[in-house]
Amino acid sequence: MKNSKASVSNVPFPYRHDRENTGGRVSGMDTWLVHKFLHAIGGPALRVVLWEGQEIVPPATTPAVTMTIRDRGALWRLLLNPLLYFGDDYATGRIEIEGGMVAFMETVYRAMSRTSRYRRVSDPAAYRRNQPALNSLLGSRQNIHHHYDIGNDFYRLWLDAEMVYTCAYFPDPSASLEEAQIAKMDLVCRKLRLQAGQTVVEAGCGWGALARHMARYYGVKVRAYNISHEQIVYAQERAKAEGLAGQIAYLEDDYRNIAGECDAFVSVGMVEHVGPDHYRDLGKVIDRSLKQRGLGLIHTIGQDIAAPMSPWFLKRIFPGSYPPTLGEMMAVFEPGGFTVLDVENLRLHYAKTVEHWLERFEENRHQVTEMFDERFVRAWRLYLSGCIANFNLGTLQLFQVVFSRSANNLVPLTRSHLAPGGKS
Repeated sequence: MKNSKASVSNVPFPYRHDRENTGGRVSGMDTWLVHKFLHAIGGPALRVVLWEGQEIVPPATTPAVTMTIRDRGALWRLLLNPLLYFGDDYATGRIEIEGGMVAFMETVYRAMSRTSRYRRVSDPAAYRRNQPALNSLLGSRQNIHHHYDIGNDFYRLWLDAEMVYTCAYFPDPSASLEEAQIAKMDLVCRKLRLQAGQTVVEAGCGWGALARHMARYYGVKVRAYNISHEQIVYAQERAKAEGLAGQIAYLEDDYRNIAGECDAFVSVGMVEHVGPDHYRDLGKVIDRSLKQRGLGLIHTIGQDIAAPMSPWFLKRIFPGSYPPTLGEMMAVFEPGGFTVLDVENLRLHYAKTVEHWLERFEENRHQVTEMFDERFVRAWRLYLSGCIANFNLGTLQLFQVVFSRSANNLVPLTRSHLAPGGKS
């Protein structure tokens, strides 16, 4: 959504307010401002409770979600910049939500999409206006450190046993998170048609699960790159303990420094941190690495409309992040003459993945509080809930794109190899 401010222009009051059992008095100016704020964000079916107990609710409805504003300052901050200050004030307890954070965010996002001020409009240049550091070599390291190096023990509380922090794949809706992450890694390997003895380059390897899966079950050798020190150390220790160190080299280095040829190039969950200004750089890396008959796969969060992430998300959770459109991704492929062979959208799989993460996160929230503090817990609850809402509503997508060199005719004629046990 665009980084806009709620309007308080003179509009009709579509909401009623109930003065019964308020427990105190709220000024007429306060209720007026709430009315204007709700109108500005599209009139969501939302109950608002002010700091002295006064309720403001939509007429002729019984809202399923409630937002309680604890003080006048929080109300003013919502008016100034809701896409930034809502997150900060929820994290500090100045705003409370009842009825479920995912339901609340879906309710508000749907309403906002109906307004001209918040309707998503393609604006690729907004990426640069909203990313002060962008994704230079130094900036990328700082951005990744902000999110990924906050402690393996934290992520271990709510990720699967293999520590996979990307979209899972649920061939059966009842599959566990562990089963779905293994299914995702196997799907990636089948799409790449991996064969024993091949060499693979992985750009952005996380905690190393995919490299271990490829080496163990497909007999390939992997060079995996990542600039998160915490993740690389963990991956190296796991590979050594599992007897895979001879097949995998985990390198603490930027994707722009990848060297050497490979039969397959794969990147799962990294392109979100590359940024449109560097898509051609990534394409050059692939061009100098991928053999003439090689295959590549990019797995990334994406979107249908080029628009920046919210300012709160960029400031507090994922600095430097940007989910590309499929059109923008072509800047990776076009300069090197690569052909797109297959595109699959796993959006609903990602919504289900984050539902599992959020459930585990909440089960371990007391431990997370001890590691950090209550504000951190609330901020990450908001982040994970927002992800679910955005994937459910289609604001965010999850693209898996398979590609090769344009003259490569050793490519699948059908998609039969994608079935479990399928032949390549």
